[in-house]
Amino acid sequence: MNCCLLLPYMLGIPLLLPCLIATENSKTEEVKHPAGSHLRVRRGWMWNQFFVPEEMNKTRHHIGQLRSDLDNGNNSFQYKLLGAGAGSIFVIDERTGDIYAVQKLDREERSLYTLRAQVIDTTTGRAMEPESEFVIRVSDINDNEPKFLDEPYEAIVPEMSPEGTFVIQVTASDADDPSSGNNARLLYSLRQGQPYFSIEPTTGVIRISSKMDRELQDEYWVIIQAKDMIGLPGALSGTTSVLIKLSDVNDNKPIFKDSLYRLTVSESASVGMSIGKIMAYDNDIGENAEMDYSIEDDSKTFDVITNNETQEGIIILKKKVDFEHQNHYRIRAKVKNRRVDEQLRKYHTEASTTVIKIQVEDVEEPPVFLLPYYIFEIFEGSPYGSFVGTVSATDPDQRKSPIRYSITRSKVFSIDDNGTVFTTNSLDREISAWYNLSVTATEKYSIQQSSAVPVYVQVLDINDHAPEFPEYYETYVCENAVSGQVIQTISAVDRDESIEDHHFYFNVSVVENNSSFTIIDNQDNTAVILTNRTGFSLQEEPVFYISILIADNGIPSLTSTNTLTIHVCACDDTGSTQTCSNKDLMLSMGFRTEVIIAILICIMIICGFIFLNLGLKQRRKQTLFPEKGEDFRENIFRYDDEGGGEEDTEAFDIVELQGGTVMQERKTRRATRVEIRSLYRQSLQVGPDSAVFRKFILEKLEEANTDPCAPPFDSLQTYAFEGTGSLAGSLSSLGSAVFDQDENYDYLNELGPRFKRLACMFGSAMQSNN
Repeated sequence: MNCCLLLPYMLGIPLLLPCLIATENSKTEEVKHPAGSHLRVRRGWMWNQFFVPEEMNKTRHHIGQLRSDLDNGNNSFQYKLLGAGAGSIFVIDERTGDIYAVQKLDREERSLYTLRAQVIDTTTGRAMEPESEFVIRVSDINDNEPKFLDEPYEAIVPEMSPEGTFVIQVTASDADDPSSGNNARLLYSLRQGQPYFSIEPTTGVIRISSKMDRELQDEYWVIIQAKDMIGLPGALSGTTSVLIKLSDVNDNKPIFKDSLYRLTVSESASVGMSIGKIMAYDNDIGENAEMDYSIEDDSKTFDVITNNETQEGIIILKKKVDFEHQNHYRIRAKVKNRRVDEQLRKYHTEASTTVIKIQVEDVEEPPVFLLPYYIFEIFEGSPYGSFVGTVSATDPDQRKSPIRYSITRSKVFSIDDNGTVFTTNSLDREISAWYNLSVTATEKYSIQQSSAVPVYVQVLDINDHAPEFPEYYETYVCENAVSGQVIQTISAVDRDESIEDHHFYFNVSVVENNSSFTIIDNQDNTAVILTNRTGFSLQEEPVFYISILIADNGIPSLTSTNTLTIHVCACDDTGSTQTCSNKDLMLSMGFRTEVIIAILICIMIICGFIFLNLGLKQRRKQTLFPEKGEDFRENIFRYDDEGGGEEDTEAFDIVELQGGTVMQERKTRRATRVEIRSLYRQSLQVGPDSAVFRKFILEKLEEANTDPCAPPFDSLQTYAFEGTGSLAGSLSSLGSAVFDQDENYDYLNELGPRFKRLACMFGSAMQSNN
């Protein structure tokens, strides 16, 4: 098949390629093009390629022609185009074999199309030749501008960086074919950012061209332009913006805002208290602005600490101040950064300082004792009013108020206005060797101002206690004891306190005319008692009493007489006195056992009596008047009116009380009313007689005990007298157990206001029942 390829534009020069004819059995031959290029043709089939420029504005652009060598021009051949894009992008003239592009092509979307061509005999419908494959390439034009794909750009660089410091690299890309001339060759330039920054034209690297101070300007906007075709005329360009921020370096030292600070402090302020603040400013930020304050002259009274949050210097009290001692201070403080790099120390050669003047404010202070505590000594047994010691306190304020002294809660010591402590009671070291006192000093002009000091009084010992036995000695001697036998070892104690170690001397009283025993002092504060004869008699002399003298080494020396009791014992064959000791122990134990048994018997008797009494009472409750128990329960009423009490001496007529006959018959309510009125009148004239009253009670008790019809003993109540404060006589509910149902209770209204409630209850109840 003969193929004619027309390359309309190639770098602006039209090329006309000759037709290439190929048959199946043809050999490979070389055909020379007018442009000097060559195509290699193989007989029987061929390969070739077509070039078409992109972005052609024509609606039907001719690309080339396909023609078979068998085509004799009789219009019997039909050309067909097959493959991707055939019929949509590319079409072929079926008669002439001309190929056209009917759509605008974009190399950036697709740069290569592979198609196939075929020749068919229209008369027979058979293919005249096998399919022939060829390629259509889209040639590039400069139709894409450079683009920065990594936007936005942002960089951080330390302030005061030297020239040439790398900042950031920007990169643009061009969609055009990099192998097609200079369409994709880019050049970078700086549109904004001089004179602080520069850019390398081919790499897009931005560098610093001048030092910058963050404190003057902390960020910069730089505009970069990228052009293709190495900047030749007709080139396309794109721009981007770069934000460059300056990071802080410690190139500024802190400086005090004020050269002088005035502060005040009260002399009552406690140690560690804040009295004021100082402030320095630093143009740096972050940790470069962290600072430390200090006192330049190393003050012992004041100190400064740094508030890490606010970067303020807080002046604190290091030692308490005293207005009377010093009323003003002048100190100097300095400030410096906490961290400074070695290469930046040139900016911090001299620290900033400020002067602080502190005025001490006077406050009213309590008295001050000369000593923090006092220790006095006094001998025991000193007479009343003896001098103990003197305390002293002064008013630290300027007016120097007089001081009044007092001792808190002490019955042994007192103090005068001069601070002299003296005794008011006798002292005994053996009872209390130390006294802890609290002396209070109060200003006379301002009693609110007071202070206290501890006073310790030590009572010194004098030899006022003679030595004595430390215990009671149980001493025994056998009847068959021989002369010179040791029967007891004794010692002594002394409640006094000795400067040296105690030393006691033992001897038998000279007035003791008893040659049966003797004593030997061991010179070690002990002595032994020995027999001075052989043989003792339990029947003749069962007990011996020996007076022993014990002297101490005090000044003056004191002597006491102590009696030692020696019992004669019938010892066993071994001569041991242990049997006598055991007998005494068993005797004492037997006595204790007898006492315990006696106590237990008494307790059992008392318990038996109580149980018997309770049983008798319970039996009496069950047997006495069982048939009337229900009546008593039903006819007991409770009311809150009460009589005149124990002070009421005008009660019932004694004559009536002396009657010994017990009325067994129930009186009617009307008779009772008449009797109450009569007794009420008599109670206003006759007083109680204690003898008669006692006799009356005993008679009534005897009648109740012998009468089987009497109510239970523990529920019997006797109303002996009625007070004069009541307008009515005595009214007992015990007499109301049995009465007529038609009884009239209207008389209760005549008994006065105290019985008004009963009149309402019984009068209305009976009327409703009727």
